Amino acid sequence: MLTIPITAFVTLVIILVIANLSSGEKKIEHKIDRLYASDDPQFLRSMGLLLGPPVISGNRFEMLLNGDHIFPSMLEGIRSARRTITFETFIYWSGEIGEQIAQALADKAREGIAVHVLLDWVGSSKMDKRYLDLLRDAGAEVIQYHKPHWTGLGRMNDRTHRKLLVIDGHVGFTGGVGIAPEWTGHAQNEKHWRDTHFRVEGPVVGHMQAVFMDNWVKATGNVLHGPNYFPDVEPMGEGLAHMFSSSPSGGSDDMQLMYLMAITAATHSIHLASAYFVPDKLTINAIVEAAKRGVKVQIIMPGKRIDTHTVREASRACWGDLLRAGVEMYEYQPTMFHCKLLVVDEYLVSVGSTNFDSRSFKLNDEANLNIYDRDFAKQQTAVFADDIKKSQQITLEAWMHRPLMEKLIEKFVSLLDTQL
Repeated sequence: MLTIPITAFVTLVIILVIANLSSGEKKIEHKIDRLYASDDPQFLRSMGLLLGPPVISGNRFEMLLNGDHIFPSMLEGIRSARRTITFETFIYWSGEIGEQIAQALADKAREGIAVHVLLDWVGSSKMDKRYLDLLRDAGAEVIQYHKPHWTGLGRMNDRTHRKLLVIDGHVGFTGGVGIAPEWTGHAQNEKHWRDTHFRVEGPVVGHMQAVFMDNWVKATGNVLHGPNYFPDVEPMGEGLAHMFSSSPSGGSDDMQLMYLMAITAATHSIHLASAYFVPDKLTINAIVEAAKRGVKVQIIMPGKRIDTHTVREASRACWGDLLRAGVEMYEYQPTMFHCKLLVVDEYLVSVGSTNFDSRSFKLNDEANLNIYDRDFAKQQTAVFADDIKKSQQITLEAWMHRPLMEKLIEKFVSLLDTQL
C-alpha cells in the first residue's frame, strides 16, 4: 500500500510551498490616514517610533555614484579597519571585484581583525568557492544565510537582501550595490549597471551594526557586542537619520509601512527610483491620492535593459491608475537601472536594499537608512533629474496603445505579483 506514503509526501510538499510563499504575518490592509505633512514634527516622531530605532543626529553622508566610486570607497574602508568588519550582502558573484573584496577581507583577517561575513546562499550561488576558502583559511567567519537544511525548509523563500558593510562600528556603507562585474564601471554601457551606494559616519552607524547583528544572531546563535562593535561614536555632522529593518520573522510590513507613511505625508514632491517596481493596490492608491492632492510624483524604473523581464511586465500591468492620476513614469534607457531611492518633499531620503515590490515588502530581509536632511535631499533630486534625462517617459496614451500580446503577457505575469 503506497497510497499513505504518497499522500503524506504530497501533504508535506504543499505545507512547504505554503510556508515558503507566505510571511505568516498580518499585512497592512487599510490605507494610512493623512494626519500631518512631512514638515510637521509629528512626521519625524512617528517615523522614528513606529519603525523602530529613534531618529538621531550627528551624522554625515556621502553619495557614491556607480562602481567607479562605490568599490574604491568600500575597499578603502575595509583596508582601514583596526578592530572589526561586518559585511552582509545578497549578491556576491565571481569576477575581479569579488576577488578584490575577498582578498581585502582576508588580508584584514590575517592581521587579527575580526571579520564576519554573511552571504545569502541563493545570492552567492555564482560565487567562486575559492573566495570562501580564502576567507576561512585567513580566519574570517563566513556564513551562508539560509543554506538548505532539512530543519529549515520552510525558510527557503526568506532571503537576506540587505546590503551592509560596517567598519569598526564607525563607518557604514549601504545602498543597492551587489558584488559582481555588473556593478563596476560608471554605467557606461549595458554590461555596467547604474546604481548608487552611500557611505555613512556618525552615531547612526550603530543602527547599521545592530541590523547586521539581527541576522548574524539568527544564523549563528552568537552575539557580537562590546566596544569593538558598538563604540561610543562622536558626532560627525548634523544629519538626522535612523536605520531600520524588516524580515518575515519580525516586522515584515515595516518597509511598506515606511513607504506608505512617507507618501501619505508628502506635500510637494515624491521622487522614486526603483529597480523593481511592482506595487500592490494599497500602495498604488496611496501614490494616486498624493498625485490628486497636487504632489508631483516622478518614478524611474529600468527599461528594456533589465535583468528580469518578468518584473518589468508585471510592473507595466499596474501603471494605468498611476498614469491617469498624472504620475510621471520613466524607463531608464542606457543600461540596467538598479537604484533604490525615495525622496519626499526634498527632505526625507530613504536608501538601502528595498525594492518597491511584494518580495521586499513581505518576504525578504531588508534594511533602509532614512535621512532627514534638506541639503542632502536636494543633492539626490539633482542626480534624479540627471537620470530622467537618460530615460524615456511613458505616457498614458502610449501605455494604452501598447501591443495586445504585451498586454496579455502582463496580465498573466501580474498573477505572480506576490512573489516578485
